[in-house]
Amino acid sequence: MPAIDLARLRKQANRLADFFFLPDEFMKHLREILDFYVNYTLRTKENVAPGSNLKTYRTPPAVLTQIENELRAVATANPDHALNLADTLWDEGALETRLLAAFLLGRIPPQEERLLPRLTAWTQQIRDPDVRSALLSTSLTRMRRETPEQFFNLIREYLHPARARTWSNGIQALIPMIADITTANLPPIFDLVEPIIEEAPSTLQNDLAELIVVLYRASSNETTFMLKHILTTTENPMTVVTLRRISSSFPPPLQTSLRDLLRPQPLSRSRPAEVEDTQTVDFIAGETSEPVLEVKKPRRKLTTREPKAESAATDKKTVTRRKKKEEGATDG
Repeated sequence: MPAIDLARLRKQANRLADFFFLPDEFMKHLREILDFYVNYTLRTKENVAPGSNLKTYRTPPAVLTQIENELRAVATANPDHALNLADTLWDEGALETRLLAAFLLGRIPPQEERLLPRLTAWTQQIRDPDVRSALLSTSLTRMRRETPEQFFNLIREYLHPARARTWSNGIQALIPMIADITTANLPPIFDLVEPIIEEAPSTLQNDLAELIVVLYRASSNETTFMLKHILTTTENPMTVVTLRRISSSFPPPLQTSLRDLLRPQPLSRSRPAEVEDTQTVDFIAGETSEPVLEVKKPRRKLTTREPKAESAATDKKTVTRRKKKEEGATDG
């Protein structure tokens, strides 16, 4: 990759912006710039971004930043064309082109009816964490600043208790708002995220850690109070487990405040199953009952037919001999 000459890069980005109204020509010249600044030492055999299914040019972030700077004004002034170009960039399917598409969505007025359908469809398609983060932060920039009520309604939809699969989107979209919000506007956000923190599955650990850190920076007292309330009132055993796992990423003062509540509790000795075991032991010990002795029935003597048959035969012979003796005595 050649060293980045900022003057040259500005000239290239400025020329690229000339093709803003011609999406196909824009894509042609964009590929040339991305190829020019490829870092071949980082390219893998498949040219896929780590943890993503998107191909990538491995272009330095400074290149995309300069392109965005050149597009910002023209995209804001021409939202219809910005949306058309964003569609073309998204369909290209590369990491860099989809990041630029997310940037262009953020220049479109929040009143544009096609904005939210695009955002919803693209967030459902994407797996790359960088593009997803851009869609939920950069793409919502104007809505977050110009129509905060509309933005907050969108967050409520994402964080609806019955839509756990969109909670991650809601948290990621909410984080930039918390960073910019005043303390006076924080209570509705705490009310919104408290049940999510309590019921969030373990798959949202990273999102929760980032959310809690941002909340603590905005209001340490309110965040500490909310987490203590959750830990002391929750009936979900996984809440303590999840917060304990991510507590290492909390600011040190927050870790100290929650240490006792996050410490593993010893197992209770009064378990229902032990009642039965105790009763069994008491019975065996003979405290309330005497042991029952097993009474064995006398074994029956085995009899065989063969001895009886022999006995009968013997008696028959004896009778015959007696008769013969008697007959002999009579003849004499």
